[in-house]
Amino acid sequence: MKRALVLMTLAALAGTSSLAIAQTSDGVLTVATIGEPPTLDAMQTPTDIVLTIDQHIFETLYTYDTEWRSVPLLAAAMPEISEDGLTYRIPLREGVKFHDGSDLDAKDVTASLTRWMAVNSKGKQVAEVIESLSEDGANAVVVKLKSRYAPLLATFSQASIIMPSEKIADTLTDFIGTGPYALKERKPDQYTQLVRFDGYTSPEGEPSNYAGKREAIAKEIRFVPVPDANTRVEGLISGQFDFADSLPVSAYERVEASDNAKPVIYENTGWASLNMNMKEGLLTKKALRQAVQAALNPNDMMLAAFSDERFFSVDGSIFPKGSLWHTESGVARYGEGDPEAAAKLLEEAGYDGTPLRLMTSRQYEFHYKIGEVAKAYLEAAGFKVDMQVVDWATLTTRRADPKEWDIFITHSNFPGDPTTINTITDAYPGWYVSDEKAKVVATYMDAVSDADKQKAWEGIQAVIYDDAPLFKAGNFNAVTGVSTGVSGYTPTYWPHFWNVTPKK
Repeated sequence: MKRALVLMTLAALAGTSSLAIAQTSDGVLTVATIGEPPTLDAMQTPTDIVLTIDQHIFETLYTYDTEWRSVPLLAAAMPEISEDGLTYRIPLREGVKFHDGSDLDAKDVTASLTRWMAVNSKGKQVAEVIESLSEDGANAVVVKLKSRYAPLLATFSQASIIMPSEKIADTLTDFIGTGPYALKERKPDQYTQLVRFDGYTSPEGEPSNYAGKREAIAKEIRFVPVPDANTRVEGLISGQFDFADSLPVSAYERVEASDNAKPVIYENTGWASLNMNMKEGLLTKKALRQAVQAALNPNDMMLAAFSDERFFSVDGSIFPKGSLWHTESGVARYGEGDPEAAAKLLEEAGYDGTPLRLMTSRQYEFHYKIGEVAKAYLEAAGFKVDMQVVDWATLTTRRADPKEWDIFITHSNFPGDPTTINTITDAYPGWYVSDEKAKVVATYMDAVSDADKQKAWEGIQAVIYDDAPLFKAGNFNAVTGVSTGVSGYTPTYWPHFWNVTPKK
């Protein structure tokens, strides 16, 4: 009797997080996403929609806990690091199987990381500092560096997915991982169907962001591309969807008032930015990039995008208040928008009226609204603006070609290590390369203590503002929606559905 009371109490305390007493289900979770993923190869295209789906299929050596620290996932423990900081020995969890029934071993890890270093933007950056990557028996790998590299584990925590060595190819045709769900079928523009992997071996520990115990409770997860935000709202309220991603904040009260669903807010989900092309075209001139900075009004852009200050904040620091990395260092040309200062920079740069190509998408409605306000402020400063509205898959494809655009609007999360911000990577679209950036990043890479890293990051942020590879619009809270019959869902930046029980 006492044991029964204890279990009942635990269940009540856990609320929607009753993982300890969760059972597998024959239920299906239908998830409405913002659109069709351009691929399921996260190494090639590590965009949010791809990572959201992929994280159920594939796993990495390390992953992020609630503080965005890198902690073991396929690794058995934190690495053993040599005194000079140049050698990392990473033990692997034993007994882990791939979806094809084969066992995970060190050869799979080295082969996967080798491909990641060849095709992924962050992987290419890591490849420059890796002297060798080798197996130490079947259950450990050794990474030897040419120089210290502070964000190594952070880069091993995202998109560096581990696959069977026999299935690795330039273009993937088999999407086989170690995750709690396996790919069953993908019908482009209809759905991506994942099914529970009964051979899954979970890491230990309490769930913490992406870390800890993972249980495939739902028998199936079906990701359905729904590009129109209002259609996602209607489908959630009607009960067609169990979860709907990236809802407009204007729908918050309507979802809250419905019987079938409830809204979910994830605070400081990330930050929105206008990323500039430094490789070709109009904005190769720093003065014109700084003119963009001076012209824009972040508060008006974020208010247009999110309607209510409950859902956003404006802060020139790239990381939000409360973060280890929050600093006002170097913040410039960020505020109310100064068309006169922008016009002066345009004149100094010899701007000739060439249209500035601003690319955005309506699949993330807040991207589009930011773009509308940005266009107005840029035109007020004297730019001619060609705003191009495309679907997200097209945008992610087109931004890879420096001839096609001048600015694209995107958003990012706040990573555990600041140098893993996409824009800092030389190969990320925008192609931010400068001598000053290289110097301050090198200082960071050599840092050991948090205090040294903080000081080095202040230098990086100051250089980012001077070089102007992007304009930060602001921080945002994301609104999603979940069916009232679904339990166990915990909001995370990339929504995940292990440990989630479908409605009955």
